[in-house]
Amino acid sequence: MGWIGPGIAAEPVPYTQSEIQTIATLREKAFIASQSGDYEEAERFWTQLLEYLPNEAAIWSNRGLVRVSQYHLDDAISDYTQAIALAPEEVDPYLNRGAAYEVKGDWDAAIADYNRVLALDPDEAGALNNRGNAEAGLGDWEAAIADYQKAADVDPNFALARVNYGLALYEVGDSSKAIQVLRSVVRKYPNFADARAALTAGLWATEKRGEAESQWVAVSGLDKRYQDMDWVRTIRRWPPSLADDLEQFLTLGG
Repeated sequence: MGWIGPGIAAEPVPYTQSEIQTIATLREKAFIASQSGDYEEAERFWTQLLEYLPNEAAIWSNRGLVRVSQYHLDDAISDYTQAIALAPEEVDPYLNRGAAYEVKGDWDAAIADYNRVLALDPDEAGALNNRGNAEAGLGDWEAAIADYQKAADVDPNFALARVNYGLALYEVGDSSKAIQVLRSVVRKYPNFADARAALTAGLWATEKRGEAESQWVAVSGLDKRYQDMDWVRTIRRWPPSLADDLEQFLTLGG
């Protein structure tokens, strides 16, 4: 997900010079507030912009983003739906709406939106990765593995997709290949806490206790959230088996 600049719009409507300046100022304030994390203020600015530019899909999509950030999921989905109605060939509103459906746990609706993205752009790595997340939510790990692998192959720098591929392999019992994948990510991205935390759990479960503890030292210095199993399970949404093994490590070794 990312902020969308102007450009997805219907035919322009004439404005006075004063209104043009107001629109430019509101747009600047909306982007600044959005990017600084002041989402309530950003929503106010995007809403004011819509009074001037109700047919600009990017504004609806951007307001959806700040509404998701405030966990106003139904309102965000409504905004994305309006953006899609105005610009049905643009991928971002589908991708963003799919992500909002994921947060709600509506896996089928999320997959439907990612399918629309992939119909428009079959190599959209973000949609492939996210569809894998939704498939994992449904427990369809084989489908998730295929999508994660393709996402990582399409975009070799998409480290999260590669990690997700490793996590899904672990869930289906291929711990050896999963650990191999996670090691490769850690070698390339040594500060990627998620990969190191997953590697910690996998190594601990496969009796490589010293190496697991070494990985965990790095994780502890990078991201404290992996000590919170509720966050790991419900927000990061690790597969159950790997989350169980991390919890075992934290209980017995961490």
